[in-house]
Amino acid sequence: MSITEPLFRADAYRRSCDATVVESGPAGVVLDRTVFYPLGGGQPGDTGVLRATDGREWRVVDTRKGEAGRVLHVLEAGTPPPGAGDPVEALLDWERRHAHMRMHTCLHLLGSVLRYGVTGGQIAADKGRLDFDTQDEIDKERVTEAVNALVEANHAVQSQWITDDELDRQPELVRTMSVQPPRGVGRIRLLEIPGVDLQPCGGTHVAATGEIGRVAVTRVENKGKHNKRVYVVFA
Repeated sequence: MSITEPLFRADAYRRSCDATVVESGPAGVVLDRTVFYPLGGGQPGDTGVLRATDGREWRVVDTRKGEAGRVLHVLEAGTPPPGAGDPVEALLDWERRHAHMRMHTCLHLLGSVLRYGVTGGQIAADKGRLDFDTQDEIDKERVTEAVNALVEANHAVQSQWITDDELDRQPELVRTMSVQPPRGVGRIRLLEIPGVDLQPCGGTHVAATGEIGRVAVTRVENKGKHNKRVYVVFA
């Protein structure tokens, strides 16, 4: 069982939660539950604020994964942290997180249009990229049009869980060539856009593709003999 309950996994739209400090040290503050997503899968760690009942606040400048299911809330440098056992409210920088949700979902659409193996990716609040294992020419305008058609169709975005064994029997679900889904905890979360995309993903996403808004593929770069990097921004 995780030391930190990851509330973002069940509800990516939850912006705050009450929590108790479990551990506090130089690496960060560990809470018993959190809405903060830790860096992983190309998605940045969340930022925000921890607020005590007496009104004191601590600025969270990053969120990282720790050992044994810990989520580390990294505080602004030079800030004395809250103590173990202290009750706090954890509040997200929501606009930044929501932009990550929109872009992360957009990259799933990009990957559904370009059906190549994925060798890497990165998400920011205003842009994103995927690296594809291909030598094929990629037409920016055609891909932009195809992704925006999926956005405008407003497909539902949902998740489901399968076991490690079930994933082993369906290796085609794993599109990422450089990073494998985490195993050993008994189950793996799948991101599903019915009829469009289905693959393991632990990130946060919007509830329907229409929430992404219009996007544009801005450039395609060669990053090796078998690697094309495709950049996308909010239009």
